[in-house]
Amino acid sequence: MIDLIKAKQYFKEYSSKFDLKEPRIALKVVHMYHVAEEARRIAKSLNLSEEEQDLAELIGLLHDIGRFEQWKWYGTYSDKLSIDHGQKSVEVLFGDKEIRNFVEDEKYDTILYKAINNHNKWEIEKGLSEQETLHCKIVRDADNLDIFRVCLESKTEEYTHFGSKNVSQEILSPAFFEDFKKEEVMLYSKAKTDMDIMVAIIAHIYAISFDETLKIIKEKNYIRKFVEKINPQDFYTREKLNEIADIAMNYINRKRN
Repeated sequence: MIDLIKAKQYFKEYSSKFDLKEPRIALKVVHMYHVAEEARRIAKSLNLSEEEQDLAELIGLLHDIGRFEQWKWYGTYSDKLSIDHGQKSVEVLFGDKEIRNFVEDEKYDTILYKAINNHNKWEIEKGLSEQETLHCKIVRDADNLDIFRVCLESKTEEYTHFGSKNVSQEILSPAFFEDFKKEEVMLYSKAKTDMDIMVAIIAHIYAISFDETLKIIKEKNYIRKFVEKINPQDFYTREKLNEIADIAMNYINRKRN
């Protein structure tokens, strides 16, 4: 049995051990609550049972719990420069059986472990059961969905990779624009400028698995709002970002039909 009340209390107590006045820590706390909420909404749209919805919400709530230790010890959320935060999250939950504080038995342990461990990987590992794969996809959708909210509510410079002070002045790499049209998730490591990073963020739509997630992105007009916020000043870049927004919205409409 899953006890969401106890799980939320556990998360509140665990996160309070860290410096909640640090903006990057506070951002993650809010992010995890949002991912939990969106994961439940997606699970509900799939007509899953109440227990499965509880499971989806729990995974969303705890998927990034390793981020706190990551920031504490490394001062970064870059897995490349520190640790795999998905793996660290399952270590926190299963290492000392913390999971037993709010999940009565081992019934869902494998699903919880696989979904949280896979949420940040380039692709979901092979050989999982149908239920394990389903929950991997739900939390990944919810996580990708909340990235747009975070980007819209944060200063653009807070999620750059090259330290730009004014992203609107950055120029989009022509090759990155061409890659976006392939309708594939884009590697941040291939970006040459912080404007490329902005495009890679938009490309998260290509990782979406469920209609409900695309519906939310469209309803909240995340893509257009994000492009408006970036507000590129270079003529070529402005033109291409508007085209990227059109491509993204056409993709969403096509996938939802």
